[in-house]
Amino acid sequence: MAEEGIEAKQLLFNRWDLSEVEIHDPSLVRYVNLHSMIVPHSFGKLAGQQFNKSNMLIVERLINKLMQTENNTGKKELVTRIVKDAFEIVNKKTKKNPVQVLVDAVANTGPREESVRLKYGGINVPKSVDTAPQRRVDASLRFITTGVRQASYKKKKSVSEALADELISAANGDTRSYAVMKKEEKERIAKAAR
Repeated sequence: MAEEGIEAKQLLFNRWDLSEVEIHDPSLVRYVNLHSMIVPHSFGKLAGQQFNKSNMLIVERLINKLMQTENNTGKKELVTRIVKDAFEIVNKKTKKNPVQVLVDAVANTGPREESVRLKYGGINVPKSVDTAPQRRVDASLRFITTGVRQASYKKKKSVSEALADELISAANGDTRSYAVMKKEEKERIAKAAR
């Protein structure tokens, strides 16, 4: 029983301590939320305001992004179990906190530079621009989940295994990772548009 003055530590899935996770990229500190909770579910209370998603736990944002397919729409319990199993696999393979691996993967796969189209008269001209940190996190999660979907859909590999492999390779900056490949492609296009 905890004393009155000391609050009991909440571990993610009763297993992972979020207080030991470090965000190495200083631009993402405000946008990768690591407040402690047992089950990553905010019941949609952060969905009302425009930029409130940065107050949502990064694990829940990953879960919500994985739910955005025709097969998993609205199945949050199923996707939460998939992420939990993937975290177990990540821990077995790397001997690290899987949330740390997720944070490193998000930092490594968010494009720093993108290109936009400017219209001069009747001509479209590509122009390179820096990417906002919140957009980097969004793009990173989108690339990771798209890579997981492609690796597991109609394949023998389960979704949790595909997610674990994608997170590990993205955290290491491995170019075989779909998310790292997409990030480098975006940055290459932006570099050509300078």
